[in-house]
Amino acid sequence: MFDKILIANRGEIALRVLRACKELGIATVAVHSTADADAMHVRLADESVCIGPPPSKDSYLNIPSLLAACEITGADAVHPGYGFLSENARFAEILAEHNLHFIGPKAEHIRLMGDKIEAKKTAKKLGIPVVPGSDGAVGPEDDAMAIGEAIGFPVLVKAAAGGGGRGMKVAHTADELLMALSTASNEAKSAFGDASVYLEKYLTKPRHIEIQVLGDGRGGAIHLGERDCSLQRRHQKVWEEGPSPVLSAAARAKIGATCAKAMQDMKYLGVGTIEFLYEDGEFYFIEMNTRIQVEHPVTESITDIDLVLEQIRIAAGGDLPVTQDEVAIIGHAIECRINAENPETFRPSPGKITQFHAPGGLGVRIDSAVYQGYVIPPYYDSLVGKLIVHGKTRGECLMRLRRALDEMVVEGIETTLPLFRALVREPGIIDGDYHIHWLEQYLAGQAAKTKA
Repeated sequence: MFDKILIANRGEIALRVLRACKELGIATVAVHSTADADAMHVRLADESVCIGPPPSKDSYLNIPSLLAACEITGADAVHPGYGFLSENARFAEILAEHNLHFIGPKAEHIRLMGDKIEAKKTAKKLGIPVVPGSDGAVGPEDDAMAIGEAIGFPVLVKAAAGGGGRGMKVAHTADELLMALSTASNEAKSAFGDASVYLEKYLTKPRHIEIQVLGDGRGGAIHLGERDCSLQRRHQKVWEEGPSPVLSAAARAKIGATCAKAMQDMKYLGVGTIEFLYEDGEFYFIEMNTRIQVEHPVTESITDIDLVLEQIRIAAGGDLPVTQDEVAIIGHAIECRINAENPETFRPSPGKITQFHAPGGLGVRIDSAVYQGYVIPPYYDSLVGKLIVHGKTRGECLMRLRRALDEMVVEGIETTLPLFRALVREPGIIDGDYHIHWLEQYLAGQAAKTKA
């Protein structure tokens, strides 16, 4: 086992990793920018090191500063959390070159799955169903047009090195394709330094279903069921739940077994998430995230498996915690991402939290690094915290979530709490009858009512 882990992240995920380390008896090192000097993970870690000024490029993305922090503190492993350097293959290689352990997958798998085109090719080879589309980056405009005609409009233009909805445009007709290609390519170049784009069939009302996997790096791998992440705004997940309201036990077992077999064949190491669009009973691979997910507490709640703790154990050479036959889906869980944003315009609302009260009771969990008096800085993501609720049934879970949302207090800044209080009472949400475009359509309808 590792002696000391440096947590190369901030906010709630840094605190989440710190808690797992403490339960394993591992010493912790927090790193922070000058803007995060008063952060909760800094207060609770055994040691802390300031690694730079507020901009991420000068602090949390500053690899030389992170290496120096490891050397100063004697850390022998680094946990990257999510975001920042968590899916940076070169970072994993640099750590290895300095005899430091990267708590995550092998660099080759990070690199392979980080390229959306190569990831799709790999998925096909591994027997994972994929969305119809181009075999690689589209070349001349006439090639793109031919591909679009072949798979049928509407089509989705996506950045090969993309994520988070950037470099992604829909073309409903052939006339719209050229503009979509140009816009997506320019966005991709600006955001990722790579203008390559590819085409996929645009599904009209799919669900977003993701399968959680766990591998030991030696050919052993299991799946831990699915999460339904269909409630999204601008391709950003807002509400996640598991199991999916629309997936049968047979469908879950089939796609789960396919994913687990693929990870066994890859000799995948650690946690990972394979994401799909699901429509008319068919799964279509869209990407794989080679890191811990923001929504991992949903899976922890319904499987009673601590994913972050197991991620650390397995990185240290440990075995999988259970066999596939021992994995059981218990009840239902929902996670709401509560952000420091205006609930109608989604304009960021950084500032000082003057009042904070976390809900409690059976089946209620808050993953948050904020506290009363904490100042949310304007430099990073706007996540205040994640409210995760578990119940024996989806109905019980929804009622518990309604109660917990009403009980939660965050004052001094604007948050998306009012949005979730409305969503949990919406018939479409209660019935589980929603898709990846549902939330944006709902928000547009609410905006129209306000103007009327």
